[in-house]
Amino acid sequence: MSKAAEPKGIPVVAVVGRPNVGKSTFFNRVIGGRIAIVDDRPGVTRDRNFTKTDWAGHHFFLVDTGGIIEGSDEPLERAIREQAYAAVREADVILLIVDGKEGVHPLDERLAEILRKSGPPVLLVVNKMDNLPRDAGHLDFWSLGMGDPMPVSAISGKGSGDLLDAVVAKFPEHPGIPEEEEGVVRVAVVGKPNVGKSSFVNRLFGEERVVVSEVPGTTRDPVDSQMQYHDKTLVFVDTAGLRRQSKVKDSLEYYSALRTAKVVREADVCLVLVDATEPIHVQDLKVVEQAWEAGAGVILVANKWDLVEKDHMTAAKFEKDLRLRAPFLKWVPVIFTSALSGQRVRKSLDQILEVQGVRHERIPTAEVNQVLEALLRHQPPPHSRGRRVTVRYGTQVSTAPPTFVFFANLPKALPEHYIRYVHNSLRERWGFVGSPVRIRFREN
Repeated sequence: MSKAAEPKGIPVVAVVGRPNVGKSTFFNRVIGGRIAIVDDRPGVTRDRNFTKTDWAGHHFFLVDTGGIIEGSDEPLERAIREQAYAAVREADVILLIVDGKEGVHPLDERLAEILRKSGPPVLLVVNKMDNLPRDAGHLDFWSLGMGDPMPVSAISGKGSGDLLDAVVAKFPEHPGIPEEEEGVVRVAVVGKPNVGKSSFVNRLFGEERVVVSEVPGTTRDPVDSQMQYHDKTLVFVDTAGLRRQSKVKDSLEYYSALRTAKVVREADVCLVLVDATEPIHVQDLKVVEQAWEAGAGVILVANKWDLVEKDHMTAAKFEKDLRLRAPFLKWVPVIFTSALSGQRVRKSLDQILEVQGVRHERIPTAEVNQVLEALLRHQPPPHSRGRRVTVRYGTQVSTAPPTFVFFANLPKALPEHYIRYVHNSLRERWGFVGSPVRIRFREN
């Protein structure tokens, strides 16, 4: 609610290497948490992990790939190639992690050979250099032909700052953000596997644009479909189903989930499909939250509504139960549809244009301050340590999503409940239904 807007075209940094060289420890060091499982046994990271992080003001996705497991059922050469090529396809920068204690390994040499022929820049990271700067063992890795080996200790954090400086220096100057064209609205169709996303898109276009199957996860890559509607160009991106990361089993599904996360951040409006025949799952809420936090407009589509036994209160009860699960859902419109019969599917087009209009709405500064004055009269900010907190004036600084800045003498003293009060007052006045609203307080 009070967070700053984040960039959408976020670069991807893939961490690759053979098992047990410390990829997961490095991953956890960078993100400042323990998401990846760390274990001395080779091959523990079987599920792939990715998360959004930042360094020196640069946001990026950090990808922890599983190690190449020796003695796997598949031929070793194929396993090496698949991991390296998967990373190359998705990454803007690749970090090849090697073990400084063990020295150069034949698998390191083979992986380096593949990555040397790739497009993205590759940084050679020599991990487990715990006695820096006295230890010079990283120099042995010059033989890999990957340029200057960068020594780090993932456990202690030594060398990680210099490495991250080198990483962000390799980012493209203009990451893959679709340029905003006048009259073009990018719509991401997202949701758990098998809720009917592809069927929904096909019904909208009246033809088989996307493969439809009863097997969950049929859609692997985002597929763009374009239509003209009321003088606007709507570009629909049907994405692979978003699964919980613990359920993302193979590299194909893993990179598909990463791709979907990027699509959401590049969308203007997200249609989040849920299965109306099932209770709302935590995973459904996470999908909506992901789109909302990215600053996209959000419309919740309750699909398979034709299969729900209903009376005149069924839709109202569904919406009430939904909004009880998360406060922000109060501002998310709901459409009850059936991709199978076509019921209310076309209504989503009008809702998309309405939400996109709301995202670009700009409120005059005089009107913002009239509302501010009224809400301050109704409920002034609480005092802080005996000092009066004064909110002096405000203005809207940007759109898509609408973002407001308010100037106060002690902005850090404003409690979270008062910020929510300001947010809700703006909502009550202007609605902004379907769009996040961001608020910042600055000192003046």
